[in-house]
Amino acid sequence: MVKGKNQHVAKHSEGWQVKGSGNSKATAVTNTQAEAIKIAREIPKNQQSELIIHGTNGKIRQKDSHGNDPKNIEG
Repeated sequence: MVKGKNQHVAKHSEGWQVKGSGNSKATAVTNTQAEAIKIAREIPKNQQSELIIHGTNGKIRQKDSHGNDPKNIEG
């Protein structure tokens, strides 16, 4: 079960944004996607939620789960 809000990295009119699911305002706005990802990566670690990274076209290109993985994964 997700404890905190999933965090999205997506395009913004001023660059890239970090935004919690359901929030109306961005948590952070940066010039580059890499900067936004760096900021966004820490939030789901603390909240045991998921980081969702969108490409320039708005489609999801990557997901990272923090604290919500099943314990029986091999590999």
